[in-house]
Amino acid sequence: MSKPLALLFAVVGTLLLASISLFIALRQPWMILACSIISLGFIGYGFAVKAKIRKKNTRS
Repeated sequence: MSKPLALLFAVVGTLLLASISLFIALRQPWMILACSIISLGFIGYGFAVKAKIRKKNTRS
């Protein structure tokens, strides 16, 4: 995975996790749930992209 792409996934993932803590402080249960699901999906997507790129690079 290229460094800019990895940085993008790291920054966005961190912001999503920070938003969960913000919504916990604001006592917004629906937003906590929404951000939790989005962050899990985004982090999982990042792992899938990394595995796909790694698999592509080992074939060549």
